[in-house]
Amino acid sequence: MGKSKNENEALDMRFGHEDANAVGGDPIDEAPDDQGEIIATAATVAVVAVGAAVFEAALLPGIALGVVAALAPRVFPNVGAAMAPMLRSSVRGAYRFGQRTREMVAEAHEQVNDIVAEANAEDRSKVAPAAKATATTA
Repeated sequence: MGKSKNENEALDMRFGHEDANAVGGDPIDEAPDDQGEIIATAATVAVVAVGAAVFEAALLPGIALGVVAALAPRVFPNVGAAMAPMLRSSVRGAYRFGQRTREMVAEAHEQVNDIVAEANAEDRSKVAPAAKATATTA
């Protein structure tokens, strides 16, 4: 039937298996070293880039942007906090620029409407005397 715990330990030692409960812990649960992970990632990216270059070179910029986006949090973990004030001031400046542009366009629109109204008034004043002159001669 089932083997006892001691028999399993004896078999593990005979075949070179380490005890999962040993001080070292389960190797599956241990985190892989960063260098090995970086090398594996670089190799994967290289294979994908070569494949993309063979089939469609236009994909390479997208792959490069994807790699940068994936690595940015690891390489620059505090960039977000450092960039926040710059981003905030940029958004503030763009908002102010938009407001001023909107005001300028509204002012220009008003001036154009004034010019059109004056032109219409001049046309009406020219038409009215001409209509009176034709009415008196008739």
